[in-house]
Amino acid sequence: MSADGADAVEMRAALVRLRRGTGLPVAFGGLMAGGTGSVRIGELSGAVTGALRGLAIATGNGLGGKALALSRPCAVTDYPVSRHISHEYDAAVAAEGLLSVLAVPVVVRRRVRGVLYGALRTAQPLGDRTLGEAVAAARDVEQALVVRDEARALLAAVAGAGAAGSVAGGVAGSVAGAGGPAAGSGPGAAVGSAAWEEVREAHGALRALAPRVMDPALREELLAVCGRLASATAPPPVRDVGLTPREVDVLACVATGATNAVTAERLGLRPETVKAYLRSAMRKLGAHTRLEAVVASRRAGLLP
Repeated sequence: MSADGADAVEMRAALVRLRRGTGLPVAFGGLMAGGTGSVRIGELSGAVTGALRGLAIATGNGLGGKALALSRPCAVTDYPVSRHISHEYDAAVAAEGLLSVLAVPVVVRRRVRGVLYGALRTAQPLGDRTLGEAVAAARDVEQALVVRDEARALLAAVAGAGAAGSVAGGVAGSVAGAGGPAAGSGPGAAVGSAAWEEVREAHGALRALAPRVMDPALREELLAVCGRLASATAPPPVRDVGLTPREVDVLACVATGATNAVTAERLGLRPETVKAYLRSAMRKLGAHTRLEAVVASRRAGLLP
């Protein structure tokens, strides 16, 4: 799925949540169009016309532009006559018959990335609960964008370092099997060990992030890189131990030194669930400790 396709999926889900949570009959929104500095309205929910679709919302213009400029939610009770906003988009708003409108910016790491709108076709105040639900819907989009940004950054880092190919292969020369750096001393061994630890950290981060990615194509790309990292220096597995993807996720976090609590936070699970996955993985691997489980999973080619 393309980035535009992923944007559409995330925006549609947020608009559905906004309408369900607020009871507002109309919701619409969009993300910043690349290089334009404006938000393009790309998704509509509950609209009866296409008048709003494709509108380019410039910072400072209209209600949405005001929300973008201030980086905070804004609302008007009667859009056509409001003195608190400019009126560049009145024709489209009137065509849809909207009066009471709210706009919530989507802000990621202090940078405005988009805006969500909710609206009524009657002129009446929009209360705090309605605004709170709209803000929660915008937070959903923000979290999805954060996850996608982190995933792409990790993939770029792995590709830039050559961890999925040249670096992993180079590290292989300094690694004895899948268990870790080759025995030896001196600068070369130290560099190999440090590089391999970076590979392992990247693998753990990618495994933790993949289940949270909504874009299936990006998720598959993350898991494919995880597979290449795990098999970079591992011998063919002697047997199929039958670990589930979630059990591998947990072991990947444990391999970086994460506690059960930290692992749970990274994977969005409860600590008790992490313990259950870890116990199951240890049983399948014939391990009695966390360390034995990590070593066994590396020997099986499941972890780098």
